[in-house]
Amino acid sequence: MKLNLHEKRVLITGSSRGIGLAISEAFLEEGARVTLTSRHQSDLDQLKNTLSQRFVQSSILALACEFTDIERIRKLKEQINLTWKGLDILIINLGSGKSVSEPIPSIENFERIFQVNFDSAINTSREFYSLIKESRGSILFIASIAGVEVTGAPTDYSVAKSALIAYSKNLARKAARDGVRVNCIAPGNIYFDGGTWEEKVKADPERIQRLIETTVPLHRFGKPEEIAAAVAFLASERSSFTTGACLIIDGGQTARIF
Repeated sequence: MKLNLHEKRVLITGSSRGIGLAISEAFLEEGARVTLTSRHQSDLDQLKNTLSQRFVQSSILALACEFTDIERIRKLKEQINLTWKGLDILIINLGSGKSVSEPIPSIENFERIFQVNFDSAINTSREFYSLIKESRGSILFIASIAGVEVTGAPTDYSVAKSALIAYSKNLARKAARDGVRVNCIAPGNIYFDGGTWEEKVKADPERIQRLIETTVPLHRFGKPEEIAAAVAFLASERSSFTTGACLIIDGGQTARIF
């Protein structure tokens, strides 16, 4: 199936590793023009050099950005618009689940987690919306199953991801008038080098193996590439009638009727 993503202008936030990197590679394989982002320019420069061995270098733009800083987001928009003259697809892959285990975290923890997982996504979509509207493009948020069901993840993180999913659905309804599609993906337990699950496996491999076998019907971790494939499809014209959706990709962990 051809996704018709050739020459599409794509911004992927948090794209230096894990799910974000896999999404970047998926779009580059489809011939898209991709902007890679991370906090550190040195990491991006190294990544661009690596990817340039497999893909056309002129199709890769690597720009550092701190997405909790609105002024940095605006500067990023200027740089992308100067280079690509617009934007077709915005993939917002931001956040961290590292918090505390208390039933009710402190307000400071809530604010910190919301800033990283919710506020940054809202601000990024707001600043780039005019470019997406101009191209009648697509916005896609990477959330988490922690925002869909109670999974044992930190309370503040789970609530922030629930808010992100709700925002995505509301934005989809209102953006439709502009020809903009908005969707969301809620990944389950995704394993990649340097990720949270790698840390947990190294700390207690037997406990994590039991956890996966008892909670995930497919009895394994997900792969970043499995998320990336769904992202590319939802962002493409092949899913032109899909907006306001939240696609759960978790090996059946949160399978439900309603």
